[in-house]
Amino acid sequence: MNDALDVAVRLLLVFAAFLVLPLVVGQTEHKVMAHMQGRLGPMYAGGFHGWAQLVADGVKFAQKEDVVPKDADRRVFRLAPAVALLPYLLVLVAIPVAPGAVGAVVDAGIFFVLAVMGVGVLGSLMAGWASANKFSLLGGLRTAAQLLAYELPMLLAAASVAMAAGTVSLTGLLDAFEWWWVPWQIVGALVFFVAGLAELQRPPFDMPVADSEIIFGAYTEYTGLRFALFLLAEYAGIVVLCGLTTVLFLGGWHGPFGGDGLGWLWTLLKTAVLAFVVIWLRVSYPRLREDQLQKLAWTTLVPLALAQIALTGIVKVAIQ
Repeated sequence: MNDALDVAVRLLLVFAAFLVLPLVVGQTEHKVMAHMQGRLGPMYAGGFHGWAQLVADGVKFAQKEDVVPKDADRRVFRLAPAVALLPYLLVLVAIPVAPGAVGAVVDAGIFFVLAVMGVGVLGSLMAGWASANKFSLLGGLRTAAQLLAYELPMLLAAASVAMAAGTVSLTGLLDAFEWWWVPWQIVGALVFFVAGLAELQRPPFDMPVADSEIIFGAYTEYTGLRFALFLLAEYAGIVVLCGLTTVLFLGGWHGPFGGDGLGWLWTLLKTAVLAFVVIWLRVSYPRLREDQLQKLAWTTLVPLALAQIALTGIVKVAIQ
């Protein structure tokens, strides 16, 4: 009975984090972009510093009409937002936040989280195909091409740190973590983070939703709360990517001075810093062309990830 209650509490906490953290990232993006770009709009709702901007956005989406195109595949069209969003909840269940604080311990945690994150992209493919819109279909096809290009360097980068730890369990990796790993795993961390941004279709890798070319890609025909679910999936993806980067390459709950007493606070702090970097990149860099996007993956990230694996092998042999 106590074990069942413990599991229920863990899952409830993960679900609460899933509901709250993406909204916090969305609100932060409004504010950071407003400051960096000198935009006053997000600073008005609710008075002081626009504290109610998130509430105003929610009310706006709820009031919009839920439109389904006449020629759309209605069942697939309606299911797509959930397919895009729910995989990130499953990934959060497997991410350890502090010693003993994880929704569920998965022995092959690294492979599990990367596989489930790839499922989320199916939501974009389903939306693009089911909308009966050529611009939406083109956005879905761009999503597929982007996934194929960036899934490989992301997996290779994660494999390098798994080699270093000698395990594919996220909890086991953190138990084996040493701070001297950070300098020689930094290339793998950059490859993982950049490839993750591309899988999330975040700027400057937002070719599948290029508004100046294909309106809003696979999501063009979506309105109201269904469109809001796709936005929520994007912010949930940011939380998951930054949390995984923290666990794999930055020591997770380990503090920089050897103290792990703060535990979950270190994990949240590192995740928040990385989320700020994601927003910062959106403001700072223009969108890549499709050929530039593919070239970056195959001629830069994949070789760097393979070089990181080779370096990890050399270091492991030297230590042994």
